[in-house]
Amino acid sequence: MKIRTKRTPYSVVAATPRAEHKKPLRPSLLLATVVRLVTQFDLWKARFTHTGSLPKDLGPALVLMNHSSFIDLPIAFRLLYPRRFGIVCTSDGLVGKRWLMRWLGCISTQKFVSDVSLIGDIRHTIKEKKSSVLMYPEASYSFDGTATPLPRRLGILLKKLDVPVVMIKTEGAFTYDPLYNGLRKRRVPVSAHIEVLLTAEQIRERSVQELDDILDEAFTFDHFAWQRDNGIEVAEPFRAEGLERILYRCPHCGVEGQMVGECTTLTCTACGKVYAMDKLGQLAAADGEPAFAHVPDWYAWQRAEVRREIEAGTYRLDTPVEIGMLVDFKAVHMVGSGRLVHDGEGFTLIGCDGQLSYRQVPKANYGLYADYYWYEIGDVICIGDKDALYYCFPPKGVPVAKARLAAEELYKLSRRRPARAATAD
Repeated sequence: MKIRTKRTPYSVVAATPRAEHKKPLRPSLLLATVVRLVTQFDLWKARFTHTGSLPKDLGPALVLMNHSSFIDLPIAFRLLYPRRFGIVCTSDGLVGKRWLMRWLGCISTQKFVSDVSLIGDIRHTIKEKKSSVLMYPEASYSFDGTATPLPRRLGILLKKLDVPVVMIKTEGAFTYDPLYNGLRKRRVPVSAHIEVLLTAEQIRERSVQELDDILDEAFTFDHFAWQRDNGIEVAEPFRAEGLERILYRCPHCGVEGQMVGECTTLTCTACGKVYAMDKLGQLAAADGEPAFAHVPDWYAWQRAEVRREIEAGTYRLDTPVEIGMLVDFKAVHMVGSGRLVHDGEGFTLIGCDGQLSYRQVPKANYGLYADYYWYEIGDVICIGDKDALYYCFPPKGVPVAKARLAAEELYKLSRRRPARAATAD
């Protein structure tokens, strides 16, 4: 899938009026029917099955779903249809087709950016348009098959809405089409379970902390462990390709950016250590015991190493980037090149011959919108605020996963000290 891009001078983009905020429309049942029909083949290929059901008299609800791959949306249309439901989605999903996506029920927001209008839009869809709202609270696809951080005090939103909360939890969706593996699908069965997680009465009776704890438990999973424990085999010969995007640091020599995933192996070109990924998604070393057999364990070790660097004051990402900007829904404007720096003070983006200068402190965002092969352009780190998003495309091999881990850890640490607001010049 691609996105509309346009080469535009930064000065023109900076002067472009920002898109006017519009209240969500009532989701079109006709469009929902079309989407449901055209995505049936994808679910058939994935041998999709599901369990659970919703009460027939269930009114508008907030639907929460874990986020593993693009097949999540076809699953939602299969399980929720013919209920009308809006979809909280990132603003880039509306580029070039805003009118169509709004009729489908899309509620656009900036990922990992404080958006006070989002709560109002969700309430408007539920209360005024009498439609449910589908939300992926993780906001981004899982990198390592485990849950990404949820926004804190999500329980406040549940209390404000005062409607039932429905949970859709998938299994196999990550294994079927993991983000790191270059958008190539595997022959893996996908399933989902749907249930009412919380009634309106239960939400009223519980504290915000209790609600957050329930949500944390609901979004606790490990897809690599699920694959191993259920004997789900991935026989495709490319199953380790792109794995270096997740596992960017060698646990044997400590060098970063020298891991290479090819076919079924992951090799460190610095020290020569070779790992093989078996059909159950586990790693074995070609010589001796592996440092990590389980991908999420390796990823968690990298997180700990990033945190150690942050605490020691040595963490720093400094890379040239190509810059795309999103200020409206007409296109992602490619404004030129620049340099992105990430350290203990947050992000600094300088570019476009000095015209662009943007800074973002750690406390501004609890997570980072980082992605692989974003709309077939390249790996991306996205920062920004309500006025503009900056899509930064570094050279091949720069570990965007490390930037995401660092942003999450810096946010945790920043909550202990005052922080300045993000600024843009």
